[in-house]
Amino acid sequence: MEKTFHMLLYRAFHAQRNYLRPFLSEIGLGSGQPKLLSYLSRKTECCQRELADYFEIDPAAVSRMLDTLEKGGFIARKTDSSNRRADSITLTQKGVRAHNAWQKHCEEMEDIMLRGFSDAERAQFADFLSRAHQNFHETWTKEGDVSCGN
Repeated sequence: MEKTFHMLLYRAFHAQRNYLRPFLSEIGLGSGQPKLLSYLSRKTECCQRELADYFEIDPAAVSRMLDTLEKGGFIARKTDSSNRRADSITLTQKGVRAHNAWQKHCEEMEDIMLRGFSDAERAQFADFLSRAHQNFHETWTKEGDVSCGN
């Protein structure tokens, strides 16, 4: 097996995606939607731009995901009284249930992925991944990459 970081990350991501993807249809979600539900479960309420900025994705892509989630009954939108152009987004009970089921499945995936890792190794691995993301984020910000919500 190739030992380059990009290939190791790709293979780990691909294995994770293959484990998680079949569960999406079981709970009625599409690709990319669980992360929005997870964010909303922590924040309770937010706007579309906040989601796009946090996940560093195009606001139009977020809009399409939110439209689908709203049609599926997972989220509710209401006009923000302080900014009529920005909708306030919240989870519905169906969204909470889907999020909880997704989280449980992700915890099972993490248990499989990190089998044999000590608590210290898990913490160190999480730190390494966070630092790698931060390095990319700092590079994107310096270069003015529009994909970072700029």
